[in-house]
Parts: sequence; structure tokens; C-alpha cells
Amino acid sequence: MSRMTLAEKVGQMFVSNVYGDTATTEAPSYVAANHALYGDDVDNGADLIAKYHLGGVIYFAWTDSLKSPQQTAALSNGLQSAATSGSPAIPLQISTDQEGGIVTRIGSPGAVSPGNMAIGATFDPDNARAAASVTGAELRAQGISVDDAPVVDVNTNPQNAADGPRSFGDDPATVSRFAAAAVDGYQHAGVAAQAKHFPGLGDTTVNTDNGVAITNETRAQIMATDIPPFRAAIKAGVKSIMAAHIVAPTLDPSGMPASLSEPIVTGLLRNTLGYDGVVVTDSLGAGALADIPPEEVALDAVNAGDDELLMPPKLPSAVQAVIGAVRDGTISTARIDRSVHRILRMKFQLGLFDNPYTTSAAVDSTVGTPAHLKTMAGIARRSVTLLDNADRVVPIAPASGKHVLVTGWGATSTQTVAADLTAKGLTAQAYYNSAYLGANPSQAAIDAAVAAAKQNDVVVVTTDNAWGDVGQQRLVAALLGSGTPVVVAALGGPYDVAYLPGVSTSLAAYDYQPPSLTALVDTLVGVGPTGRLPVTVPRADGSGTLFPRGFGIGYRGR
Repeated sequence: MSRMTLAEKVGQMFVSNVYGDTATTEAPSYVAANHALYGDDVDNGADLIAKYHLGGVIYFAWTDSLKSPQQTAALSNGLQSAATSGSPAIPLQISTDQEGGIVTRIGSPGAVSPGNMAIGATFDPDNARAAASVTGAELRAQGISVDDAPVVDVNTNPQNAADGPRSFGDDPATVSRFAAAAVDGYQHAGVAAQAKHFPGLGDTTVNTDNGVAITNETRAQIMATDIPPFRAAIKAGVKSIMAAHIVAPTLDPSGMPASLSEPIVTGLLRNTLGYDGVVVTDSLGAGALADIPPEEVALDAVNAGDDELLMPPKLPSAVQAVIGAVRDGTISTARIDRSVHRILRMKFQLGLFDNPYTTSAAVDSTVGTPAHLKTMAGIARRSVTLLDNADRVVPIAPASGKHVLVTGWGATSTQTVAADLTAKGLTAQAYYNSAYLGANPSQAAIDAAVAAAKQNDVVVVTTDNAWGDVGQQRLVAALLGSGTPVVVAALGGPYDVAYLPGVSTSLAAYDYQPPSLTALVDTLVGVGPTGRLPVTVPRADGSGTLFPRGFGIGYRGR
């Protein structure tokens, strides 16, 4: 640190994305995209690092950072070469959001983890540790040193659009055990875990990516429900914690989002909980911050006590705002030094100063190995939860000769389930209409699905957040009226069944990644379900509980 300029120190506090499948790409589309974000002298990742002394880069599929494991590894090596070419040579933090389940940045051929709620449904924290260990090892083999996971929010609001199946469950003690196990798994694999979203998004209905989220919990409720998993993660040695953009008036009456709140970041997280690891903001380009000038957001984040500023929408002006504030004395050099010390310390702890590179051989020997795939498949198989089977529709024996229609939410999901059922010996077909994907299906589409249902012996209808989609509810109701037995399979949170009256056969698979879809199909054809609900499912009208936490049946009931 004594050899670093102010610009180099401030640069360490920023983590951003960059377009390109290599560190030195000159492909016109990537160059144009980077120019738009960072200026006409930034063509690629190497230029971005050199100009802004960037401390970290985050990978996404839409930036073409994750086209294949070997490409990602080569990109990581190229970016590290650019970062360490200066003096002092400071390696780069490379991160991504590989949570598993519905937030999965890297798919096949890697071993994809079921989501947290699926893991929670196994009621065994060792599964959280095992999944995180596999994910961590595969990330590190691709040159990624920080996973923006696990989500440790306690999902107490069934209509939560931010977390839902990204959460391990709705019980603070249980989520705490799974959080600690996941942190242990990631970090023993050589990747820094990042517990998120502090102080907790479990009681909101709004995703902060899209708008302002407010929790009306009292301080006592927050401390009793939302904070315990963060305490557990801290005790487990978590190297990074993400501050959310949620507004918590009982923690900060000013109404400042948590990520920009000194009482929450410094007061609660640093002073009360005693955390001295790296604190990173959620994306500064989120909808929750849209009404605050980007330069002001950057300064507020530093003043709040954050160490890393993630994806500011205007990186050049955000960097200059922080440098200018130090030069005019608004922000002290000592304040910047505290953050830089934590960031560099984490990089040392991750071994990046010793060797920031990976190898092609490491990718081949680690990513998507049979052992890793088996681990994820086993966890998924233990997660599927049978909620109702009153008419004994499942299992659907392959020898029965029954014809199965698979329809509902998700083009890939419906086709995958149909193909897997066919591979099991059933005659299955997928009927999918684009109107089902995230929007209310048209009456014409519903009528077509019902007509197809009448030509089959069983219908498997997939749902995702049908509790908030009247169209999905109408589709299921119409299928129930077809006269063909219907099986509902929830591919998101398990709350959908409360909004689907008349359903007598329902399962929760919790996500739509390949291991979970395979496990769902296994359960449909005869592999006994063992998962249990990690959350309580209330009745839609608020009159009480439909299914309690811990509920799950076998084919013939309890």
C-alpha cells in the first residue's frame, strides 16, 4: 500500500464488468460496448484495468465472459496478466454469481448446483457444504476467486420477488446452519464466499434490481430473524458480505438504502456484529438507486463503510468523484486505506499474490467431473418434495404405457421433462407456447393446451411463481377441467399450490436446473420423494397454513 498512488488505491475499490471473450479483444462489437461504458480509450479488459487500476471484474454470460470453461480460464489468465503487469503488481479479484438454482451463470458442462431452497429441503447442511465445495472448486479452476454466494436471507415473505427459492428457508436457525456450511464449502475450495444481502431481503416483495424495497420489520424483528445467518457466516469466517439496497427505517430512519447507510454498514455490520472482512455493495446500477446521481451513490457508499463498489453505471465519474473527495478532504486517506487493506488482505488470503493463474489442465480435471455431477444429482434427488398425491397419480410407472403431456412454464423445462420421461420408457410430449413464459398465456394458448391434455393420460404442468401470475393459475384450472389427471410441479418456490385450487397432486422441485429436473422426473416415475418443505406455505386467503415447514409425503402419504 505504501507504493500505491491514490488512483491505484481508489481503483481497488471498484468491481465492474467488461465485454469480451479475451482480455485483449479487438472485436468491433466488444470495443463499441466498452467505449460506451468507459471511454474511447478502453477497448477491452486489459485497457480497463490499466486505465482505472480496477480491483475486480465480474463475469456474466451477456458480456461473453462465460462461453466455455476453457475460454473463461483463458480470459481470467489474460486479465490477471494485465493486472499484474504494473508496479506494484496487484492481482485481480474475479467474481460471478454462481448461486445455483435460478441464479446460475455457468451451466453445462460444469456441475450445476440445485438452488438454496432445494438444498434446504434436504434438511442436511452437509449438502450445502458439498454443493458449495464442488462449485468453488470449479470456479477456481476457471480463474474465478470470489463467488457472490450464498444468499443467507430468511425468506419470511411468501411473495418475495427478490429471494424466494434463492433462500435456504424461512427459519433463522436452520438458515444459519446452512449458511455456515456453504461458507465453509466455498472457502475450503479456495474461493471467497460472499454472504448476501445484508441486512436481509427476506421480508420484502420488491427485487431491488427493479425498484425500491422497504422492510417494515422492527429492529427487534430484524435482529431476531434476519441477522442470525449473517452472524453464523461471520463466525464461519466469510471473507465478503454484500450490502443490499433495501430501505430499513428501523435501522436507519433517514431512509437511506442499507448499502449507502453508515448506521447499517458501519454501525450494525462493523461495530455491532464485529465484521472486519470485505463489504461490497449490490450492483450500483440497480433500480433501487435510480433516483440518486451515480457520483453521489459512490460517495455515499464509501461514507457508509463499503469497501467495494459493484458495477457503478458510470464508472469514470464514480472513480473521479471518490478521488476528488479525498483530494478536497471530504473523505480521508485513512478511510480509503482501511478498505484497500481489507481488499488486499483477502487477495493475499486467497493466494492470488502467490499465483493468480489457472491452467487448461485444471479445467479438464475439475470442471464437470463425474464425481461432481454425481454430488449435485444426489442433492437434487433428496430435495424433491411431494405435497399431495390424493388420487395416487404418481408414480407413473414406465411399464404402464401411459401417454404424458408436459406443459406450462418454461420452454426448456417442459421439453427437458418430456424428453426425460420418454427416456424412462413413457410416451411423453411437450406442449409449450411462448405466452407461458413469464406472462399470462392467452386463452387460445390455454385452449390448445387443454385440447392436447384430452389426448393424453396424464398432464404434468410446470409452474414458476404462479402465485403472482394469474395466467398460470388460469392454465392450471383449465387443465383440471380437461378430465385428464394433472400433476403440478413447482419449479420456483413451493408457494404456487396455494393459488391453484382443486389440485390433488403436486410436487416442489424448487428450481429448473438439469439436476433438479432429472430428480423431478425420477420422482414422477418411482424414485420415492424424501424432500421436506424448508418453508411454511400459507393459504392464499391468509386464513392459515396450507402446508407447514417440514411437510413432505411419500407416494401413499405419511
